[in-house]
Amino acid sequence: MSDTQAQAGRGGLTAYEQIDTRPLTGHQKSIIGLAIAGNISEFFDMFLIGFVVSLLTSAWHLTGVSAGIILACSGLGTVIGSIVWGRLADRFGRKHAFQWCVLCFVVFTALSVFLPDGAWILLAVLRIGVGIGVGGLNIISIPYVQEFVPSKQRGMLSGLASVFIPLGLLLGSVAQSVIGENWRILVALGAIPVLLLFWLAMVPESPRFYQSVGRDDDARKALGWALELPTDQVGALPKVEQEQKASYGLLFSKHLKPLIIISVGSFCFILGSFAIQSWGQTLMKDAFGFSTKMVAYLFMGVSVADCIGRFGSAWLADVIGRRWTMFSFGIIGALGCFYAAFFHNSGWQFYIAVLVIMTFADGVFGILNAFGGEQFPNDVRSTGLGLGYGIGATAKIVGPIFMGLLVGGDYVSQHINIGVVTTAFTFFGVCLVIGAVVYLFAQETKGKDLESL
Repeated sequence: MSDTQAQAGRGGLTAYEQIDTRPLTGHQKSIIGLAIAGNISEFFDMFLIGFVVSLLTSAWHLTGVSAGIILACSGLGTVIGSIVWGRLADRFGRKHAFQWCVLCFVVFTALSVFLPDGAWILLAVLRIGVGIGVGGLNIISIPYVQEFVPSKQRGMLSGLASVFIPLGLLLGSVAQSVIGENWRILVALGAIPVLLLFWLAMVPESPRFYQSVGRDDDARKALGWALELPTDQVGALPKVEQEQKASYGLLFSKHLKPLIIISVGSFCFILGSFAIQSWGQTLMKDAFGFSTKMVAYLFMGVSVADCIGRFGSAWLADVIGRRWTMFSFGIIGALGCFYAAFFHNSGWQFYIAVLVIMTFADGVFGILNAFGGEQFPNDVRSTGLGLGYGIGATAKIVGPIFMGLLVGGDYVSQHINIGVVTTAFTFFGVCLVIGAVVYLFAQETKGKDLESL
């Protein structure tokens, strides 16, 4: 059936207008659920390494520098994964890239379980491989969802892929409280996401990707699956004037401004929140004297606060717009950093600051990557988001190493100077202010359809 006949058969509605005017189907919810489950399970391990390192500081006599390197290597992998998989998702499809990210993550996690005691350098190397899978999945899952859901709810629905990521921290906290100090079992739990491959087998490729490579019939089938309609009842597809392969040349020549905004903004927001995710447990235990079990309980609260923040930012983005949501969350997160820097006479004061920072500075990730993906057209969406976020994710290397250098070369379990909190969190707060302002220069995308971006 031609596009004209299909459009006439659906009362003049195009395929994407059908998506915008109909309630979510079970199949659309399945795509959203897959993205949520993928990010929770993948980031479960990224958060879990913070608990593992807090255990290994004593068992392996790690210095601040060696602990920082282990944590930074996860960040390095995320940078590589975001850039590489973002482009591959535009070249070969969201679904295939999703599949290989899961496999990459699981294989390197499984190998980590069998490391000999004291092999912190090998652990750091394997963490790069884990980070590559995790970074890619985070970037791929958001465009995957965006290209199946209504425009007016796109911020919230695509943001849900990131909203529940902190549940990975909650699951990590629960795992440590139950398993205790057996770090090998904790790491082994990170291989569970291999089960996602069975779910992935039941969903189609993105219709926007199919159109970008000239496969309109497959795009129509994917839309029929999403709408739960026979293919001949799917409306007309938008015309793709020029089929272009995603390239960095195209990105730099036509989309340099959003690339710079996303790179700088992501770096600033990631820096403070990732330092807490990776070093927060060690600071609470070795600087403020909380027991390992108490740290696990306290970080359950952090994960809940983070979820609330992410849900709030995803919801607000469709109400007041993406830019002002980013700005307000960034400023409040910065205030939390400044509170941590100058009012940390007790561990509980520091913990309150951590809750504020993670609710807002990390909570903004409920919309940050979804907003970033909307800054680019269909043909370079994953490439642009992947490169911009990948450059920004260098903060996941800078933050942990910066904290490690401040802590110093002594055994972490023996000595942490609480004064490092003032220096570090003042710097993190300034970065968040910069990030909040930078996103004011982005294109507001609230309510706009993807083809108009």
